Formats: sequence, structure tokens, C-alpha cells
Amino acid sequence: MWPLTEAERRELLRLARESIRAAVEGRNASLEPVSPTDALLASGGAFVTIRLNGELRGCVGMVWPRDPLYQTVARMAEASALDDPRFAPLTPSELALATIEISRLSPPRQVPAEAVDAGRHGLYIVRDTARGLLLPQVPLRYGWTREEFLAETCIKAGLAADAWRDPGTTLFIFEAEVFSEPGAPESDSAA
Repeated sequence: MWPLTEAERRELLRLARESIRAAVEGRNASLEPVSPTDALLASGGAFVTIRLNGELRGCVGMVWPRDPLYQTVARMAEASALDDPRFAPLTPSELALATIEISRLSPPRQVPAEAVDAGRHGLYIVRDTARGLLLPQVPLRYGWTREEFLAETCIKAGLAADAWRDPGTTLFIFEAEVFSEPGAPESDSAA
């Protein structure tokens, strides 16, 4: 996964903000990049995090890329604003105070627990119908070890903290290119 250019990052942040604006105003938006590039048109997974006054206000994403990156970002921005079950939908008055962070994900790959590098990797844990994901920024913020990161991701999935040790639990790692709007507070994503 090649890093995005500054222009591509700005374009994705613009699309995310416009998608959120349309969503909270109750209108549909079919957004296209002003300057499409190969990176924006390539399929890609992403998470969009919204913060108000530095506090998490929404974070929704897609791990498995299906659509062009710019479409994934636009859809996840809308979902982060309206559909994160941890929060009420974002209101138009909150939009002016909101900051946006995008985590562009590398394709996930299945690994054993010892391959997880807390702070470098994001983690997606699957067991039966239970799913849990934490972005790479999270263990850095809390200073977690690999075992703590594995346990916290299991807990997020609604599993026992040591479920990562069970052979029926599948672990996927990914990396993220994280960027945010100018002036956004330091990352504390809790996706």
C-alpha cells in the first residue's frame, strides 16, 4: 500500500466532510473526487472517526475493500455521523465543531497471535458471529502490550479476554495510514 499524496488526503477529507454534511442535513450526496487518481479509484478499506472537542463522537469503517477508496470513505463518513450505535446521530449544529480523521487500511491478513505488533497493526478478531476491531492507534494511546491489545479486542467483540488463545478464534491484522483535518486533536480512535 503506497502512501497517499497530500492532495489525495485533502480530497478524501473533503469528501468525508461533504458526505457528513449531506447526511446530517437529510439530503443525498453522490460525491466524486475532483481529481480522481489511481489511489482514490482503487478498492480500499477505511475507517472514518468523528470527534467533538477531542472526544470520540463516531467511528465506523469497512475492513474488507469492495469499492473505490473514495466511495468507502464517503459511505463510512455518513455511517460514522448517523449509524454508530454508541452515539446519537450527529446534528447540524455539531458539524461545525466536528473534526474528521481517516484511517486508510491495508488489506487484512490472517496471522497467529505472536505476529501481532501492538501499535503497528490494527486487529480484527472473529469467532463464530462475534467480531471485534481496534485500530492501530488504540494500543499506542493506552500503552498496551500485545496481550492487552488481543484481550481488549476480544472484549470489544463480546468475547472472553482470553478468547484469542482459542483455536476457534481467527485473528487478522492490518496497517493504517492515518490523517486528519488540520487542527484536529491527537488521535484517540476507539474503533
